[in-house]
Amino acid sequence: MSLPASPPAGPAPGPVTAAPPLPSEVPQRPPDTSPAPSPAPQKLPRSSRTGRVWVAVCAAALLAVALIVFMLQNTHTVEVNFLGMTGSTSLALMLLIAAVGAVLLTLIVGSVRIVQLRRAVRRQQR
Repeated sequence: MSLPASPPAGPAPGPVTAAPPLPSEVPQRPPDTSPAPSPAPQKLPRSSRTGRVWVAVCAAALLAVALIVFMLQNTHTVEVNFLGMTGSTSLALMLLIAAVGAVLLTLIVGSVRIVQLRRAVRRQQR
């Protein structure tokens, strides 16, 4: 029994290719002197009334959730004295009443100031 002949050692037979060209033989292209294209400016989306209302509604919802959690955690009874009157109620309710009073006072003062400014503008326009 004879073994098959092994291929001869050395380069594999096949087409002979030329060596790659030397860097000095590669044709040179003149450098590109045109300015690089600038990226298109990114425009931010414009703010809209609907978007601002949506942000305000989300903020109000988060504030309402925080207020509910606060009221549920502060249910113990406290004694309140105000201008000679005495009463007892939950701490959360008293703080809520104080916060609503502060908001109402701010709205009243702000509204009066807006009316003053509008009157001043009308007088200047005459």
